[in-house]
Amino acid sequence: MRRFTAEEITFIQAHLHQDAATLMLQASRYPGLPVLELVQQIKARQKATTKLPTWAENPETVFPVTLSVEQSSSEATAAFKAFLVKGKLLIDLTGGFGVDSLYFARSFEQVIHVEQNHELQEIAAYNFNLLGATNIQSIATTAEAFLNSFTQKADVIYLDPARRGNREEKLHLLQDCEPDILGLLPVLLAKSDAILLKTSPMLDIELALEQLLQVAKVWVIAVHNEVKEVLYLLQPHTTAPELAERKAVNLLASGQQQTLTFTKATEEAAIPVYTLPQAFVYEPNAAILKAGAYRYLGAQLGLNKLHPNSHLYTSEQLVPDFPGRSFRCVHVSSYNKKELLRLVPGKQANITVRNFPESVAEIRKRTGIKEGGRLYLFFTTDMQQKPTVLICEKV
Repeated sequence: MRRFTAEEITFIQAHLHQDAATLMLQASRYPGLPVLELVQQIKARQKATTKLPTWAENPETVFPVTLSVEQSSSEATAAFKAFLVKGKLLIDLTGGFGVDSLYFARSFEQVIHVEQNHELQEIAAYNFNLLGATNIQSIATTAEAFLNSFTQKADVIYLDPARRGNREEKLHLLQDCEPDILGLLPVLLAKSDAILLKTSPMLDIELALEQLLQVAKVWVIAVHNEVKEVLYLLQPHTTAPELAERKAVNLLASGQQQTLTFTKATEEAAIPVYTLPQAFVYEPNAAILKAGAYRYLGAQLGLNKLHPNSHLYTSEQLVPDFPGRSFRCVHVSSYNKKELLRLVPGKQANITVRNFPESVAEIRKRTGIKEGGRLYLFFTTDMQQKPTVLICEKV
């Protein structure tokens, strides 16, 4: 790994907010400087500004290729994970750029950062030292080779398997990722008290529970209502994944969290009540929808559902602090262009589909309703199996 000179760091800092393509066209203005390499650092820092501010704000940190920055955890999710586990020794078996390792180092006496890409491992190790994380040992080797040589027992082994194929396609299934989690499970459980596994948000939770078996807890983490990570805590002798505690967590821009905790058993035991749309309509946050708390949420908050598959809720009285978006329903319309346009002044509204046969793009094409405005239209199916449009305003 090459460290940048003072002149190169000055160039990077001076051009942080410039367009990378424009800089490359102006490369001849800076003879003696490796402009392509420096522009790559600028692009990575631009991507890291909000995702990885600790790294972006330090002028001496070194970034790897942009893809490694894109695939790393954000500081928001890394900080959340650091509160989930603690102890003496954590092994980050798929360390990458080291974002998770840096935050785990605040909860553990020692962290071992394992990364098979030598250049990426060197960059991570350099940044750990630069950022004052003296309790992280960084090793360049594969997960399998490290486990073969590791003779101790860790409190926690953390894994975030690579989810890119040979053609850079995104992979979701556990058996397609690297390292082979399912094949390594016996040795992982033998060499740690717990395994914290991060998977693709696209992976079906029920399938993961079926394959992993020894899952004690599941966290679905959304940031600003976008699901970013799903975490599984595996522990030896846990044999009833249907009893695994599930936490749907939405990290808000304010620093607060929306959290709902349930199990598959409590979800299945909840009895939903179905009604036609009432005065208020509610849309759960993305973490709750991914976690699968479709029945339990309504039962807990005393809300009615519109349809078994619509996952929209309603009530006559406003329920405060709903974990998602709350709306006042001002009209209920059939899916009729003429009627809709009469109820939507200016032909402008925000459109969401829930259990509806047409996409947002198809609806906009058919009705001519443009995006934006103060109204929110929910195209859905009601308890009588009728396509319906809820015309709402945000509470």
